[in-house]
Amino acid sequence: MNVCIYGASSTQIDPGYITATEALGEALARAGHSLVYGAGGAGLMGAAARGMTRGGGHIVGVVPSFLKVDGILYEHCDEMVYTETMRERKQIMDERSDAFIVTPGGIGTYEEFFEMYTLKQLGRHNKPIIIYNIGGYYDRLLEMLRFTVEERFMQPMSLSLLSVATTPEEVLAQLAQPVTDAVDIKKIKFV
Repeated sequence: MNVCIYGASSTQIDPGYITATEALGEALARAGHSLVYGAGGAGLMGAAARGMTRGGGHIVGVVPSFLKVDGILYEHCDEMVYTETMRERKQIMDERSDAFIVTPGGIGTYEEFFEMYTLKQLGRHNKPIIIYNIGGYYDRLLEMLRFTVEERFMQPMSLSLLSVATTPEEVLAQLAQPVTDAVDIKKIKFV
């Protein structure tokens, strides 16, 4: 399975996030999965790629040409796809991926997550979306999503469109689950 991982590029984060994401990349590789990601060499993007390399996995990096700068990209990608824009980058990553894992990150990671989440809710894809909740990083986001349902801005079924894992083993177990039927947008009752 081609797994897209979204995550931080920051080098200022707690090393525990790095260790957990490297372990995830290695576990995915040892289970026979490939990585599709934003080609970064630092932060959690770099950690996922280093883990994948350590596990012997295949890595596809997708990056806009303007980020082709020394020290930014992971040098050991098996395939590097250059794009003109960030939008094109995301489209290629989306098309080439069978599942999405969201590791801790900032605004770019949130944007990638919410786009895939929205598209799944609209029935445009039916790929797994797994939040890798290292150290409870996403607890407040999950609380916000539950509150959104409680306030009736989102249907309860929307919460079932993603899953949460705290270990690489949980991620692998969720990837092994059969994919449920896609959302039929005509059957959603908006309140």
